[in-house]
Amino acid sequence: MKEFVAVVPARAGSKGAPGKNMRDFAGIPLWRRAAEQGLSAGAGRVLVTTDIEAVLSAHHPDGIEAVARPAKLASDSAPMAPVLLDLLADPTLEGATIVLLQPTSPLRTDHDIRSCLELYAGGEFELVLSATETDRGILKYGTREGSRFAPLQSAEHCFSNRQALPAVWRPNGAVYVFERNWFLQNEGFVSDRIGMVEMPPERSYDIDTKADFDRTESYFKTRSA
Repeated sequence: MKEFVAVVPARAGSKGAPGKNMRDFAGIPLWRRAAEQGLSAGAGRVLVTTDIEAVLSAHHPDGIEAVARPAKLASDSAPMAPVLLDLLADPTLEGATIVLLQPTSPLRTDHDIRSCLELYAGGEFELVLSATETDRGILKYGTREGSRFAPLQSAEHCFSNRQALPAVWRPNGAVYVFERNWFLQNEGFVSDRIGMVEMPPERSYDIDTKADFDRTESYFKTRSA
């Protein structure tokens, strides 16, 4: 498998769970767990983009590098794409395969990461992400355009039995794989060529609040016992 660069985004702030990226998750800070998983899955480098001073000033194992994130990209409203565009401008990353590992998805496995890399290596997709099956009833929904109800996909779905609707998956935020040069030229994730690797719902928790943290940590400890 081609060597890759893992990127771990870990900012200091969080409204739902203050300081969550520094909080110990089963004994290891969330950001560190993601960084170490990048190495264990085969990354040649792990770049932690962060505004957390304790991370920036700490000594890290070989392969893990902390990169200072500009303050304007560390707010609650800062999207992920600009954060990555700033980091990936580094010319030493020319042509690198990038694997984005968000600390808030600690239930992914090395196998999940490698499965995404294998699918990406096939060359069919510009971006590969992890996803989990979700409620297909969402296909009954729509958006509002003035006074018009616009079905999400098909008007037929709005009046079908839920069991008759096609299966639906949602990105779970655990793994994203793409090529550095493509991302810079594309200026973000949007593509018509996105591949998907399925992860089960019980490992697709995303930590946003303290309740999420406690529930996810409890599941992790039970699974690891």
